[in-house]
Amino acid sequence: MPLNKEVKTKVITDYHRHETDTGSPEVQVAILTSRILQLTEHLRTHKHDEASRRGLLQMVGQRRRLLAYLRKSDYQRYLALTEQLKLRRK
Repeated sequence: MPLNKEVKTKVITDYHRHETDTGSPEVQVAILTSRILQLTEHLRTHKHDEASRRGLLQMVGQRRRLLAYLRKSDYQRYLALTEQLKLRRK
């Protein structure tokens, strides 16, 4: 289930680093977070949807890898992003 175009552009404009930025780790993590929240709501009503559950787990893993990269490369940006998205950090 992809995000609506309006939602995705709003997320990109909220977390971009410059005007043409669409692929920085912050933007990617923010997009994945909104997709994860959307899919979590879907799975609350459709409990037996195993294909979507697998996709959700893949997205969570991808977000985890991106956050690990961001934490290793620029810790201050990592802290700011996890604070904005209200993500738990280890």
